[in-house]
Amino acid sequence: MTDFHTHILPRMDDGSESVRESLEMLRLEARQGVDAVALTPHFYPWKERPREFLARREQSFRLLEPRLPGDCPEIALGAEVYFFEGISFSEEVPALRLEGTELLLVEMPFERWTERAVGELLRLRDREGIRPVLAHVDRYLRFQPRNLWRQLSREGIGMQANAEAFTLWQTRGYAMKMLEQGWITCLGSDCHDLVRRRPNWDLLPEKVRAYL
Repeated sequence: MTDFHTHILPRMDDGSESVRESLEMLRLEARQGVDAVALTPHFYPWKERPREFLARREQSFRLLEPRLPGDCPEIALGAEVYFFEGISFSEEVPALRLEGTELLLVEMPFERWTERAVGELLRLRDREGIRPVLAHVDRYLRFQPRNLWRQLSREGIGMQANAEAFTLWQTRGYAMKMLEQGWITCLGSDCHDLVRRRPNWDLLPEKVRAYL
């Protein structure tokens, strides 16, 4: 099982605050049956350039890597990239893909998306070597028309749902439908800490696990 969306890297964003906390989060992931973890700290284009972000990410990982236990889940470095106008033309954005893949985790605005924004997303998809994946798609459901998800799936846009989407009454029904239709392509815990937003795969219903 792969956790495609986490904030485990220490002192990168609003996630883990220390190497010790990061290690505990990884141990909890392993105990919950996760064998691969994507480390995807927030990238905000108004705060820094991609090269600056990548330098910080490398520094953070260097603090963590020597202390990783032997039974730690497999790790890949990535980013949760906040959508911005011009993302489809940025020459630096490909460096933010999940390492070893074409997948780019994109956090969209928490509002009704304009045709212009959707068009930008599709242009990003058209770039060679990039496949956009929408982060925590379940958190956008209340803002968007229901027919949008089928359209985006047909257009080749990937979608990541948070594990909690299948436990909350507000989202669990439609999230299950999206999973059954194949619109949701990967899952993540979106974990930030060990208390309020911990790795939560232990809450995932068995009927969802059948799709993993």
